[in-house]
Formats: sequence, structure tokens, C-alpha cells
Amino acid sequence: MYTKAYIPYRGYYSSPFVRWQGSLQNEHPVKLGAATANRWLGTKNIDPKIFEYLVLGLTVGQLHNFYAAPWAAALMGAEDIPALHVPQACSTATTSVNEASMAIEVGLYNKAFCLMVDRLSNAPHTIWPNPAGSGGTVISENWSLDNFGSDPWGKVAMIQTAENVVKVAGGITKEDCDAVALRRYEQYLDALADDRKFQKNYMFPVEYMKSKKETAVISEDEGITPTTKEGLAKLKPVLEGGTHSFGAQTHPADGNCAIIVTTREKAKELSSDKGVEIQILSYGFGRAKKAHMAMAVYPASAMALKNAGVDIKDVKVVKTHNPFAANDLYLAKELKIDVMKMNNYGSSLVYGHPQAPTAGRGIIEMIEELVLLGGGYGLFAGCAAGDTGAALMVKVSC
Repeated sequence: MYTKAYIPYRGYYSSPFVRWQGSLQNEHPVKLGAATANRWLGTKNIDPKIFEYLVLGLTVGQLHNFYAAPWAAALMGAEDIPALHVPQACSTATTSVNEASMAIEVGLYNKAFCLMVDRLSNAPHTIWPNPAGSGGTVISENWSLDNFGSDPWGKVAMIQTAENVVKVAGGITKEDCDAVALRRYEQYLDALADDRKFQKNYMFPVEYMKSKKETAVISEDEGITPTTKEGLAKLKPVLEGGTHSFGAQTHPADGNCAIIVTTREKAKELSSDKGVEIQILSYGFGRAKKAHMAMAVYPASAMALKNAGVDIKDVKVVKTHNPFAANDLYLAKELKIDVMKMNNYGSSLVYGHPQAPTAGRGIIEMIEELVLLGGGYGLFAGCAAGDTGAALMVKVSC
């Protein structure tokens, strides 16, 4: 259990998420994320130079990836600090926040900036020498598409791992997955109520180059698909005999987010409301058996709960990264909670999955919901490539 790691209230932001091949498809994510963070810090009157360390979450390789973390720190205005690059697929943000929390706990530094950026659009096509290939033919890889399509260890596409968990869980039907997908869309619509009141508490616009001469601004999520019960029922499962249609799984996206992790005293100083305190309590991790990715979320959650000394019955808000509806169905069954009460105000199933920022946005939304509820415990959990999972527990006091 952590005792010294805190997040300032509103010491975080998420950009809108943009469906891949949309408006952000040509933006370098490190440049875009650093520029967005710099603008956001300016609105908070926070000097980037106060931070002692940057944790950069970035999963899809980009130009100058070798220098990504210290480069991002310099671009956002903190050119004198070192940085760590964390690439842990869907759990990148959860693990980035944990890395900062551990360092705060042992006194390695007192003020960290966790910046999570990614662009799944136009992912790199990498080649490696292959002397054993016919005529020296190279080995090639598309960073996004090839890795969605097959895990080198599990040997199956990601959607197959979800269907494998459905079989293990037993009793999960396409109708169940459709019902969860519809509920998640309804919850997302709640975040749009009253002129997007909930989202405006944390969402910060991004500026991008619409053309060589024109700069444009994105203030809202782009590429959300409207969902209805009838529409979901008409969609066929992607895999023969499966339970997930395209409507019951997430989509790739582009975006960025940031979370400040610091000491209790500094968090109070940087907070938008000194009466709100956000403590990071614990982290959990897990790995499921081969090609059963969604199952890893449960052991990660159980560890985070145990490390925090909190019973699931005392948790007010549960948020997840749910690339497939079965993720939530399985976790709810194992935790013995109502699947329809998880993920209020949105989740990656609806607004997309830019990898590194995905969990960060979920953590941020969890905190904002806890504040609305007058405080309490929150659990964020999600799966990641390679049948792994990560979870984070926080406590909000108002």
C-alpha cells in the first residue's frame, strides 16, 4: 500500500480521442502530446520546470523513438529533467502512474509528470535483415495491424482471446455482449449531458495541422459510433460461432493524456480545490494463461484490492479498459459486482483505444466520478497484450 503518492485534483487532462485515420492521423504523437501538455500547464499556471521527472507512456514506435522520453520533456518545457519511456500496450498509463508512485513513495523524487501519447493511425512498417530468407528477403511488421492480428506467444488474434474467455466463463452469449455494449454507450451519453458537463471537467482540446497553413482544434471525441439495441442485434459475430460483433469491441484511436503524481503537500498546492484529496493506494498485476487476455484483469484487480486493504464491497467506482464486452462480463462475475454499474460516463469500448492514453483517461474519469459521489474508493483495471493485466486503486476524500 502506498502512503505518500497523491494526484492533485484536476492535476490531469485527457485530449479527445479520435478514431484512427481521422483528424490526428498525421500528427507525431510525441510532438502533439508535449505541445498539448505545455498548453494545458499554461492554463493551470504551472511551470513545467517544477517537475523532477517525466514518465512517458508510448507504445507504437514513431520517428525519433530512441529519444522519445527526454525529447518529450524538453518539448513540453522541462528540458532539464530526465525521463523514462514505458511501453506496456494497453496497461501503459496504469503502469506509468505506478512507476511515478513508487518513486514518490521512496523519496526518489517529489514531483512527476506522467504523459501518455500514442498514434495508432499510420503505424510504422518495420523491416529487419533476414540472412536466412530466400534471397535475403527481409522480415517485416506493421506495428498496429500485425500485432492486433496475432500474439507471437498465443498465436491468435486478440479477438480470439476474448472468445476463449467466453468459453471458459460459460453462459456468456452474444446477447449478453450486446447488452453490455449498449449500456456502455448509454453511460457515455451521460458524459455528454448538459453540454458535455462531465467531460469538460477533464477534457482538453488538441491543436493540429489541418493543412500546411491551417491549424484546427478538436474539442470532442471524433468517430463515435451511435449504438442501438436493434443495430447490435443485426451485426454478426466477427468469428464464426463467437459472441462479439464489431459493435461489442473497441476501435483503434489517437490521443494523449497526462497525470501529475506528487506528494500530499505538493498535491494540495497544485489542486484546483484544496478540499479534494486524491491518494494513490496500490497497484496490481496479473497474467492469464496463454490466449486468455481478458482473464488477467481479475488477478490484477484482486491484488490491487488486497494491497490497498479494501474489500470490493467498499469500492464506489469501478472503471475498466474493455476492448471486448466479455472483459467486463468476466470481471464482474469474478468480483461479484453488477456489470451494468461499472464504467459510468464512458469507457474504451465506446470512445476508442489509443493504447498508452487509454487507461489514463479511465483513471481520470474514475476520479471525477468519485468527486461527484462525495469521495470514496475507486478501482481501475484493464487487460494488455500478452495476456497481462494491471489495476490501480485510489481513494478520494472530499
